Amino acid sequence: RLMHEFRVWAPLSGRVEVVLGDRRLPMARAASGSAARGSVTGGWWACSVDEAGPGTDYAFSLDGGPPRPDPRSAFQPRGIHGPSQVVDHSAFRWSDSDWRGVALPGCVLYECHIGTFSAEGTFDGAIEHLGHLVDLGVDAIELLPVAEFSGARGWGYDGVDLFAPHHGYGGPDGLKRLVDAAHGHGLGVVMDVVYNHLGPAGNYLPEFGPYFSARHQTNWGDAVNFDGPGSDEVRRFVTDNALAWLRDYHCDGLRLDAVHAIVDDSATHILEALAAKVDALAAHVRRPLFLIAESDLNDPRFVRGRDAGGYGLTASWADEWHHALHAALTGDVSGYYEDFGPLPLLAKALRQAWVYDGIYSPHRQRVHGRPPSGLAGSQFVVATQNHDQIGNRAAGERSAALMSDGRLRVAAALLLTSPFVPMLFQGEEWGASTPFLYFTDHSDPGLGRTVSDGRRHEFSSFGWDPDSVPDPQLLATFERSRLDWAEPRKDSRADLLAWYRRLIALRREIPALADPRLDRTSTEYDQDAGWIVVRRGPVAVASNLGDSTWTFPVDPSAELLAASAPSVERTRQHLTLPPDTVAIVNEGFSHI
Repeated sequence: RLMHEFRVWAPLSGRVEVVLGDRRLPMARAASGSAARGSVTGGWWACSVDEAGPGTDYAFSLDGGPPRPDPRSAFQPRGIHGPSQVVDHSAFRWSDSDWRGVALPGCVLYECHIGTFSAEGTFDGAIEHLGHLVDLGVDAIELLPVAEFSGARGWGYDGVDLFAPHHGYGGPDGLKRLVDAAHGHGLGVVMDVVYNHLGPAGNYLPEFGPYFSARHQTNWGDAVNFDGPGSDEVRRFVTDNALAWLRDYHCDGLRLDAVHAIVDDSATHILEALAAKVDALAAHVRRPLFLIAESDLNDPRFVRGRDAGGYGLTASWADEWHHALHAALTGDVSGYYEDFGPLPLLAKALRQAWVYDGIYSPHRQRVHGRPPSGLAGSQFVVATQNHDQIGNRAAGERSAALMSDGRLRVAAALLLTSPFVPMLFQGEEWGASTPFLYFTDHSDPGLGRTVSDGRRHEFSSFGWDPDSVPDPQLLATFERSRLDWAEPRKDSRADLLAWYRRLIALRREIPALADPRLDRTSTEYDQDAGWIVVRRGPVAVASNLGDSTWTFPVDPSAELLAASAPSVERTRQHLTLPPDTVAIVNEGFSHI
């Protein structure tokens, strides 16, 4: 074992020790090493120890207190309350030296949750299914958060050791094996990260320093301190964490959870600072690196360039695209879906992703959003299904349980021919019958009851029976959410899977379908008849959501590229579409 220097930022403490088993070794005050210009924050402690190389368990004691995990722990082999373990990132033998990355424009993303994606529920288990994703045609997998969280199972949004891949998934080496294998298959990897709050169990950061501030409040309590006293090192903590996923684990991009809950009054917002550092790292590693923001503000500032006063993030999730499609195809207008439903709103979403762009929102009872003027389609990530929109339903129903097979195919066509970055959710491509429920594994009985009770009372605005909500703490809730990989081999699922493969292949074959220019997209619709047409340059995507057969006129020279059902008939000058069908036609000339 080699000498290792232990370092920790603990400005609130007068004495800090590194704990190695039964030994407590005093640490000395050290220079901050901050890269921030003019920053002299202090509060750093250091101690060099012989025979404490990779694999060594350690913790820190503050002012004689109990051992606590390292805030920057790279591995928590015994969970959130156990000791940290020294990791040497340079020891892993990567085989992806030829990987040149993946750019977000033109991508098809695939969101998956490591714990339920495979029977094993591990990084290595996920590797076994990468071939399926290659055959499907997607470009990158987007992992729900893997930072160490409470218990053995969870969504990951209550992580507390932000630098440590969850021990139950396979830890640091397991994640590296998955990323390495994905790159070997030609797939990128996007990591979902959470910087707006930490989980309720195992969050020891406030003992170490001013990581949170009462100056701002969020749904989770005190906000992360991005702009108050001591915030320089908190900002550095977050940007270092983001860079670690991209540098040490070779990830290709990050999805930033709920950035609307990140409060920062600094002259340089933390998201702008983060984007600048990621751009610098991309230049160093010579491959694209991107940042996707989840925000419900419909504010172009997040993705506008920094030279235009924006933060310079690459893209934004656009949940309103999902909401408009879901309400139109299912008729569900409960809760926040009351803002959606009519075809004109779906048509607007299909053209520009955001529906509420400075207009009045009945659900919010106020004007919401700003127009996406000057933005490209590749600056929006859209989905017919994702972990939130499935898992935040009382029974975790997927679209396959909420709409007909025909409408599933219409939804897939509208997604995969859109000018935006489409994202699938694990199993969507074969109409998986397994739900995706909310599940947790908190060891504290009181916290577990609080989560379970809160979940039951969360859905009153949707009119769902609280007693129908599965208990998140039960193992069975998690097990019901695991994908059944026997399903895609069944005849009843194979046709839908083939449809997804065909649509993704079309997106590759027809340049107009991947064109992110929103002025190349137009819509026509008839609310009463229930049909809608999206034109992407020379390509027309015609969908019949009405109750009667619809005749869609086409040029005699037009090429029928794909139809969702054999019942769609082609004659020389028109297509006949029965209800709940869609056809994609190359008319050979642009309507724009």
